[in-house]
Amino acid sequence: MAPNTYTWISAWFLLTAPVIIWDAFYCLMRPRSMVGGDLHWIWEPYGIYQEVDYIYGVKALQEHSGFPNAQSILNLIETALNVFYVYLAHVVKYPAASVVGFASVAMTLSKTSLYWLQEYYCNLCDIGHNDLKTLVIYWIIPNGLWLVIPGLIMFRLGKDIASSIDVAARESKKKASGKSQ
Repeated sequence: MAPNTYTWISAWFLLTAPVIIWDAFYCLMRPRSMVGGDLHWIWEPYGIYQEVDYIYGVKALQEHSGFPNAQSILNLIETALNVFYVYLAHVVKYPAASVVGFASVAMTLSKTSLYWLQEYYCNLCDIGHNDLKTLVIYWIIPNGLWLVIPGLIMFRLGKDIASSIDVAARESKKKASGKSQ
């Protein structure tokens, strides 16, 4: 049985892959990727973002914060799983492809929630210096997308997985009742 496929889910996974890879390598290449670094030209927009979110900036680098690089490694794993899901769902048509997609977005949702909760519990230590407009435009909206869309994907794929389990359970009962007669 081929998996259900959804254009919007596959599009999200494929369109976000280069963005995630670009972001991850910004963090992994710091300080060379930062303003003043020889590779900053590749990550020019981060000149703004490193001032909006200090976890991407000089402060985190000087404090030897491991969070940006740890998050980046997880981002690369998630992206690999996202692309693997698209391959399994659309090329191989593997029935359990939804499990891979679900695992991937569960990672994304969990990690992004951790990112937001960290800010809440440290009293906005890395973003609290911004005015409301800057915070909304550069932090809340872009980071909010990584909660909302993966949450919707998780819900959709979760329903598909639950439905498949239900069908399998009914088939198993049919076979079991047929053997007992």
